[in-house]
Amino acid sequence: MKQILIIRGGGRPKGNTAQLVAAFKRGAEEAGHQVEVVSLIKKEVKGCLGCNACRYGKPCIQKDDFNELAPKIKAADLVVFASPLYFWTLSSRIKALIERFYCIAEKDTDPPLGRYERYPVKDSALLVTAADNFFWTFEQVTSYYQYAIVNYIGFHDRGMLLAGGCGDTNDGPQIDKTRHLHEAYEFGRKIFAS
Repeated sequence: MKQILIIRGGGRPKGNTAQLVAAFKRGAEEAGHQVEVVSLIKKEVKGCLGCNACRYGKPCIQKDDFNELAPKIKAADLVVFASPLYFWTLSSRIKALIERFYCIAEKDTDPPLGRYERYPVKDSALLVTAADNFFWTFEQVTSYYQYAIVNYIGFHDRGMLLAGGCGDTNDGPQIDKTRHLHEAYEFGRKIFAS
């Protein structure tokens, strides 16, 4: 059994992203994993100020909900980043949370190329919803995930579900008209199968 933390970085409370997360969660729980979903709609996490207080053994100077989320991130075996596609990348809420990962890094005297610190070793996955599904729709978001989360922070990628073609949300969520909810369920069910 693994501890899975899903961080939902935006979207409507019952929208496409929320439904995708729920399907993934159901599959992971049925596979025997413990799953917690944290909605950044209900939590305030500000972006990093770059003050480096955390580099000198001090807690982050910002008094927001990240201090509650940090222990959950450290305890998780898998961190799932779930976001609607906003301007071709992750929502600003999830981006702010990722910036604050700086608080959980430790000094590394021999860092890998391009890094200055060591982060806790975690598995990660990405769930993204989008209205359209062009060949370029997910290029920016997958690039950010790969470079920031996998290459820089050093998390181990367990996969991505890019749920494109969900349609304009002005008339409500339409993900139920696609195969993405079934795909998310199967992704959650098999996330640690291999």
